[in-house]
Amino acid sequence: MGLVYADIELTSTDDLALCRKGYIKPDQIKRTQVRALVDSGCYMLAINEEIRLQLDLPKVDEQISELADGTLKKFDVVGPVEIRFQNRRTSADAVVLPGDTEVLLGSIPLEDLDVIIDPKKQELTVNPKSPYLARKKMKKSAVTAGPSHE
Repeated sequence: MGLVYADIELTSTDDLALCRKGYIKPDQIKRTQVRALVDSGCYMLAINEEIRLQLDLPKVDEQISELADGTLKKFDVVGPVEIRFQNRRTSADAVVLPGDTEVLLGSIPLEDLDVIIDPKKQELTVNPKSPYLARKKMKKSAVTAGPSHE
C-alpha cells in the first residue's frame, strides 16, 4: 500500500466560539487548508509549529509519544482544533511536531469522521454506508437500558 493523503481544513475552535458569541466576524476565524498524511498508526492529529502559530492554538497539555523509529519524545498538545474533510467535521487536540513536519491525520479523528482508507485508490473517502452523516457506534445497553429499580 502506498501513502494516502487527504485535503483537510483546520480551524481554531476558539475562534468559532468567539464568532458564535458575536465577538469576531466569520472572516476573522483562523483556518487553513492542508494536505495531511493519513496515518492510521498515529492516534492523534499531528501538526507542525507553523500551523500552531497560524491558528493561534493554545497549549493544553504535554505528552510523551513514540516515534516511528521507537524513540520517545515529549511534545506539546494544543487545541482543540476543528477538522473538516468533505461533508464531515470533528474536533480534536493536536500534537505539535517540530519544524515543517507534514500533518498527520491519526486514527482517533479518522474514526470520528467516519471515513474509509481505500488502499487501492490511495485515497480517503467518506464511509459509503453513511454518505450523508457520520455514523457513530454507541453501546446498545447505554441507549436502550431503562432506569434501575433495585
